[in-house]
Amino acid sequence: MADLVTIEEVPRWVPGKLLESSKHLGWKNVGLRSYSYPGRDVVVPGLQDYMIVAYLDGATKMQRRFEGAWTRTHCSPGKLSLLTRSQPSHWFWQDPVDVCHIYLSEKMLANVAVDVVGRTMTEVTLRDILSLEDPVITGLVEAFQREAVAGGLGGAIYAEALGTQLAVHLLRNYAEIQFRRPAPARRLSPEQRKRTLEYIERHLDQTLTLDEIAREAGLGTWTFGKMFRETFGRPPHAYIIERRVERAESFLDRGVMPLKEIAFACGFADQAHMTRVFRAKRKATPGSLRMIHKDT
Repeated sequence: MADLVTIEEVPRWVPGKLLESSKHLGWKNVGLRSYSYPGRDVVVPGLQDYMIVAYLDGATKMQRRFEGAWTRTHCSPGKLSLLTRSQPSHWFWQDPVDVCHIYLSEKMLANVAVDVVGRTMTEVTLRDILSLEDPVITGLVEAFQREAVAGGLGGAIYAEALGTQLAVHLLRNYAEIQFRRPAPARRLSPEQRKRTLEYIERHLDQTLTLDEIAREAGLGTWTFGKMFRETFGRPPHAYIIERRVERAESFLDRGVMPLKEIAFACGFADQAHMTRVFRAKRKATPGSLRMIHKDT
């Protein structure tokens, strides 16, 4: 893809008289430029940012080609045009107009998209709309203009807040969102599975941490946790608790070792801890289970 045009480079492709600019106001992820244009026939490469054009003064027949056939309409004060990022476009109009450009960065729209829909996205595309009337967008453009002219305390924060409102409105009404497909679930390899289970068995009587087990498998903690769950159908801590209960049951079957020693041999903090776990997992205490085994 060719280099994308920045806010500052737009006059190179669409020459006009600059009326207002947010360049020196410290705004982040949002920008404003107002221009006075004579009639033009211009081809504009893809923009780095999303752009909203608000028509302020003058009226003209407007034509734009955007991925195919020409779109024709009449633009006058109160009208708006939307232009998605990274998309070349061809504009033609004959009569002079004053316009305000509002630019939203890819970062802003992407971050807001994730917050709005709760999923990771790969791309947001604004619909090809050459002429629309939207009082919400118009009101936000006017707020941007007032801030660019008058400014005030916290101006950069205020401008970013306006940009967030605009981004939410665009996403709700004028955007197409492509979501990232979830990566296919990965499981532990046979070797990783063998090493993991052997490590757990060797250290079942000790305090086991997820970091230590993950290192044994050669994985990071977060990745290991996901892959362990996918492999065994439960998280590591649940597997370890179940193995401790099963080992304790094998000691109870023999009927020789004191309950306190069984607890420590199986990695429980103490006998009381083992009893609580047995009540939760087996609906019985270790002592009662031992009695059952003796009777049978």
